[in-house]
Amino acid sequence: MTDQEKRDLINRYLDAYNAFDVEGMMATVHPDVEFKNVSGGEVNATAFGASAFYQMAEQSTALFTSRQQTVTAFNAAGDGASIEVAYEGVLAADLPNGMKAGDRLNLNGRSEFEFKDGRIARIVDYS
Repeated sequence: MTDQEKRDLINRYLDAYNAFDVEGMMATVHPDVEFKNVSGGEVNATAFGASAFYQMAEQSTALFTSRQQTVTAFNAAGDGASIEVAYEGVLAADLPNGMKAGDRLNLNGRSEFEFKDGRIARIVDYS
């Protein structure tokens, strides 16, 4: 894949994510997709394979009334790419950490992507 193809695929994935379009997200990922979320140095979510990724993505739509990932930097290297993101979301439900429905979540993070067969094969989100 060219760097532009990687960027375009990541943008399609993020556009679908921001729109709560799980089917659109699935159209960008490989059937053997691997996902990991790392927050504060700890892994707090994983999914292996399209079915597990779909279930996780579907569940996450219920947590927010709105969400927006905005790319602030893009870097491609070899078979992968990474982005820096500014994230903003409004919670739809109370969370175990004490955050309440209606609270606004703002953070900066980084996502690393690997590709296979023209699709996203691995995503690791860091915040």
